[in-house]
Amino acid sequence: MTRETTISILIIAGLLAAAFIAQAMGETFYITLATRMAILGLAATGLNIALGLGGLVSFGHAAFFGIGGYAAGILATHAFNSEPLLLGLPGTNQMIVIWITGAIAAGLVAVLIGLISLRTSGVYFIMITLAFAQMIYYFAISWPAYGGEDGLSIYVRNAFPGMNTLAPMSFFLICFGLLALGLIVFAMLRDSRFGAALQAGRQNETRLAAVGIGPFRVRLTAFVISAMMTALAGALFADLNRFVSPSMFSWHMSGELIVLIILGGVGRLAGPLAGAIVYVLFEFALGGITEHWQFFLGLILLAVVLFARGGVMGLLAGRARHG
Repeated sequence: MTRETTISILIIAGLLAAAFIAQAMGETFYITLATRMAILGLAATGLNIALGLGGLVSFGHAAFFGIGGYAAGILATHAFNSEPLLLGLPGTNQMIVIWITGAIAAGLVAVLIGLISLRTSGVYFIMITLAFAQMIYYFAISWPAYGGEDGLSIYVRNAFPGMNTLAPMSFFLICFGLLALGLIVFAMLRDSRFGAALQAGRQNETRLAAVGIGPFRVRLTAFVISAMMTALAGALFADLNRFVSPSMFSWHMSGELIVLIILGGVGRLAGPLAGAIVYVLFEFALGGITEHWQFFLGLILLAVVLFARGGVMGLLAGRARHG
């Protein structure tokens, strides 16, 4: 077992242990903080598939995050009001159905965006993904049936078989379980032949094409998987806050996910989670002191870019990527 693998396991186990300690102390607020870390870590892990493995700097992943959130909000609202959806389909408050719906919807949108954006590279790819996300953002603002710019409330947290999702610890365990599953998927993709092709395409797509592998198909597949995982996190985020709004689609959200990856370590297994932990801790520790707390986070991000290219995981485990 490598040093990075050990540190990754310790970070993941540390988040779980922190939630149990908070539960034992009766501090439910800290369980909610841990839940937020797990959800943002899952969303950033999804983006890490595209960015960390494929080198795809997407400023449009907020679109998928928001699609997952609105899937949760819309389906739950129709279930609560007993109103049918399009084509007479019923709403639902079952998390598993919501997750599948949100992931499929995000996957279909990712195919559309990917077919266009992946034919470009560099700043053109960044701008096209950003443009698509902003189009969906403005569509959500102008969608009065589901709150428009005011957003949409989820009156009761959605249900999961055999668990009381209103209990903070139960909901944390659901989110942590999906985070663990997301990390396993990331590790499997990274260590597979598909992952090797994806990383090879990032370094030299001409050589990849020369051995008979189409870089476009590999990147599109990774982009869709990345979108579906990010949408899953969006559905959890909506349930955590019991509220969805167009801000979930904004470019600020996409930038936040990229910041999490850079802070934790691009392409590292536990990098997105480490970045989410640092981000949420700073938000909690400094948010009550000043509303400009992100200025100090920006200084740390600048230091990471200049002096610690591997992020938190790079500082703890060294420069090599073995996690």
